[in-house]
Amino acid sequence: MALFKLLLLFGLTALAEITGCYLPWLWLKQQGSIWLLLPAAFSLLLFVWLLTLHPAAAGRVYAAYGGVYVVVALLWLWLVDGVRPGMWDLLGALLALLGMGVIMLAPRQS
Repeated sequence: MALFKLLLLFGLTALAEITGCYLPWLWLKQQGSIWLLLPAAFSLLLFVWLLTLHPAAAGRVYAAYGGVYVVVALLWLWLVDGVRPGMWDLLGALLALLGMGVIMLAPRQS
């Protein structure tokens, strides 16, 4: 259950970051409304706040978060951009998740 909570929190964190970066991209590259910057700013604030909810040391959280970010970014690629990830994308995502698991779940001295 702890692993599920950890992955869920990392997933929400990644979704907030990607959304916060995607909306300005829409504004700049797709001539979207400047009003997209307001929810983008809120999303990035949410991203920062969610990072503070992780129980591990900040550097470890940032390192492990990268693995989940890769997976969420590939889901975004598929669901939002309409580009299906290939076999190499999926292999890279699996390796990133394995790295995240090693970083976050390794036994440590208190």
